Amino acid sequence: LEYLSQVAPTLPDSATTALGTDATGVGWIYQYALVDRTGGHDLAELRSIQDWLLKYELQTIEGVSEVAAIGGMVRQYQVVADPERLRAYSTPLSQVRTAIE
Repeated sequence: LEYLSQVAPTLPDSATTALGTDATGVGWIYQYALVDRTGGHDLAELRSIQDWLLKYELQTIEGVSEVAAIGGMVRQYQVVADPERLRAYSTPLSQVRTAIE
């Protein structure tokens, strides 16, 4: 609330500000669970469906201010750079990092 009141004067005249509900357990209005009864999806796949598909669809509904995901397995990726190959291609590690970000 404090931050919102600080930035409000810098917004264009056509901008409106509003506060949504608290997305902690205190402010939850609705809960749902993704369950794969077929066993065809692991927890990481279910979490990815939540994070990359359902979340964005639910946020388009009027009155929904935030969709907070809890549980599941957040998918992680690791990149292991081979220093010899980077050197052979004259590619600095910073370039690999920039490409990933």
